[in-house]
Amino acid sequence: MGRPARGPVQLAQAAIYLATAPKSNSTGAYFKALADVEREGKVEVPDHLKDAHRDAGGLGHGEGYKYPHDYPGHYVSQQYLPNQLQHRHYYRPSDQGYEKLIKERLAKWREEHGGLEKETN
Repeated sequence: MGRPARGPVQLAQAAIYLATAPKSNSTGAYFKALADVEREGKVEVPDHLKDAHRDAGGLGHGEGYKYPHDYPGHYVSQQYLPNQLQHRHYYRPSDQGYEKLIKERLAKWREEHGGLEKETN
């Protein structure tokens, strides 16, 4: 056993890519979300996102779920966060690199689907 002969080449390429990639602070969204979950404690998953197999459908699980791939642009305006966090928005893409395209796509979806609900963060 040992390392592949060309393994270090791929590692060097990955290091160069990461060192030269556009930088963003948007990954801080993870820590904001984690802090909210820790502060709120146990939160309930919205019923439409719960598993509706077997008898769970009788509890309202899965009811009202919109499958994004069944809609134009594969986007639907739907609550994914628990009720306690539903007005929170964590990811805020920057104007750097590929995030600029993501930011534009999110803005387009928000415009097409009536904007966003009031933010609390």
